[in-house]
Order: sequence, then structure tokens, then C-alpha cells
Amino acid sequence: MLTIGIKDIADIILVAGILFYLYRLLKRSRSAYVFYGVISFILFWIVVSKILEMKLLGTLLNQLINVGVLALIVLFQDEIRKIFYNIGASHRIRKLMERIKNDRHSNLKENFRNSRETIIPIVMACINMSKQRVGALIVLQNEISLNEFIRTGEEIDAKISQRLIENIFFKNSPLHDGAIIITGEKIAAAACILPISHDLDIPKDFGLRHRAARGISGESDALSVVVSEETGNITVAYNNQFQSHITAEELEIILMKGRF
Repeated sequence: MLTIGIKDIADIILVAGILFYLYRLLKRSRSAYVFYGVISFILFWIVVSKILEMKLLGTLLNQLINVGVLALIVLFQDEIRKIFYNIGASHRIRKLMERIKNDRHSNLKENFRNSRETIIPIVMACINMSKQRVGALIVLQNEISLNEFIRTGEEIDAKISQRLIENIFFKNSPLHDGAIIITGEKIAAAACILPISHDLDIPKDFGLRHRAARGISGESDALSVVVSEETGNITVAYNNQFQSHITAEELEIILMKGRF
């Protein structure tokens, strides 16, 4: 007689929760269809091996399942990285790690937050570029290092200033393509190459700069500011999300907090 206990119910709920979390993570990208295929294959394997008990086909599928674990790691390496990043970047996990390390000041080291002298030039530059329809992508490093992306651009290591930011993104400037990355109170580099997001829910009127801003926000806790060359609209990307049509006051508040 089939009996279902509390452990079985908990097991089902946990598996369902994990699958739903994976679905939400992957549904915005092209990997969603690969996920559907994997789930269909697993269900077919369960039916053949566990329910119908077909030995020959079940043995063959068992071997494919064993090898398939490595294949899944290759197929979903970016998504797996995002899963562990989301877990590690969660507020509760970070607070727990801070208590373990007993480092109360670690959050403000090399952080652009709470420095109005640093933020105001960025805000003013974005507003001026917005009025003049000058495209720009500014990435502000938070707690996760962006050194691997800084190395892809031209090192500047200069104090943040409104005029310097506007000159970098001037249309005839050799550094206007790509992003500038700000660490602490300095512009670390310009013309940096960022990962491009292929999420399907990105609005069609958003261009390559917006996709790059979404990409870096999905791989780090950086905050990105995009000025649209076509519309002049200011958009902020953080934690794999967008907030568009930002005013000067809203941008200042967001940069002061380091998030939205």
C-alpha cells in the first residue's frame, strides 16, 4: 500500500519550488526552451525506468542521465552562475557573512555611495548628455570587483568630473564606444566591454547600451546608468532590472543609495 509521509510532501514541495525558481530565472532568456527539453527528457526517463520498468531503454537512458549532468553544467553555466550569485547577494546571506567576518566597514570600502561630491558630477553630466542626445553608459562598481571588465578598456584612473565624462562620450571621441567604469571616487577606465544580456523581456526600443547595462547588472551588484542617444531618456539598471525615464532628482537619490 502506497503511503505518503511528511518527508514525501516536503520533498515534493522542495522539488517544485526549485523547478519554479529555475523556470522564473530562465523564462526571460533563450535557455528556457532548453530547460523545457530537459524537463521533458527527465519525465520520459522516469516513466520508462520507474513506472514501465523497461530495462533496455531504461539502462540506455540511465547512462545518458549520468553523462547529461556534465552537459547541463556546460549548457547552463551562465544561469548556474546567476543562481549562486543571487543566493550570495541576498540581503540575509550578506548580513550573515558580515557577522561571521565581523567587518562592519566592509560595505563602504571603495564604494561610491554616500559621497555627494562624487555623485553630482555624474548626475549633471547625464542631464546634459540627455538634453544633447549623447549616448552614454556609466557603470558604478559596488562591492563586487569589476577588474575583469576594467581590463577590457582604456585605463584612465582620473578624478570624476562632469566635463571629463561628457568629453569621453562626445561623438567624435575615440573612447565614446563602450562603458566607463567608476570605482570609488575615480573613473577607472573608459571604452570597456561589458557582457550583453539576451533576456527576451528587454523592450525592443532599448539598444546595445541597455543590454550591456542589464548584462553587467546580472553578473555583479554594479549600478549602471544609460543615456539613450535616440530619445535622451535616462535609464538605470540594477540587479538585472531597469528603471526608465529617470529625472535628475531621482538619479541623485538612486546613486546615493547605490540601488533602487
